[in-house]
Amino acid sequence: MSLRINDLSPNFTADSTAGKLTLHDWIGDNYAILFSHPKDFTPVCTTEFGAVAKLAPEFAKRNTKVMGISVDSVEDHQKWKKDIATFAGAPADFPIIDDTSLVVAKLYDMLPADAYLPDGRTPAHSATVRTVFIIGPDKKLRLTMSYPMSVGRNFAEILRVLDAIQITDGLPLATPANWVPGQDVIVGLALNDEQATAKYGELDIKLPYLRYAKTPKK
Repeated sequence: MSLRINDLSPNFTADSTAGKLTLHDWIGDNYAILFSHPKDFTPVCTTEFGAVAKLAPEFAKRNTKVMGISVDSVEDHQKWKKDIATFAGAPADFPIIDDTSLVVAKLYDMLPADAYLPDGRTPAHSATVRTVFIIGPDKKLRLTMSYPMSVGRNFAEILRVLDAIQITDGLPLATPANWVPGQDVIVGLALNDEQATAKYGELDIKLPYLRYAKTPKK
């Protein structure tokens, strides 16, 4: 069964570049981003790991931990990290999980249950391991995104949706199309106009069911 938004994220314990980690313990009271890759020492994935390395201060500001997952070994990951640092000009200090067994890839439905990678595996053998998961402090899935191998992920978009998730989490709020931080948010229909105004201030009512308010301060 595929994972859905608000499902409890499957827990796992695995070796990583930061030692043996158990996902839920590692997340603690933070948000977390898991992003997976089909192979070490591949061009698109190197640019992506480099992007995450450079964004480390942005994730820290958002109380968010980042974990990479690749189908190669910790030994390979440690060697690859040197390439990532050379390319990005920043160290890849986040943990990278050893998923040579595909346990995590299968647990998170990134591969068919009967997937098998032979010795001498190539990125094509694990092409579907190309997913982003955002997990809340309650360990529930907030977002999933899957990409084809030919398309590098846009981490500005990942930061944008992380901001949107954190602003609306547990509140009767939503973000409109193309929203970016600082813009107005949508007030949910669980509140009538009077309740919404009392809670979020003056409303910009576009339609009876489409009401904007200033983004509340954290």
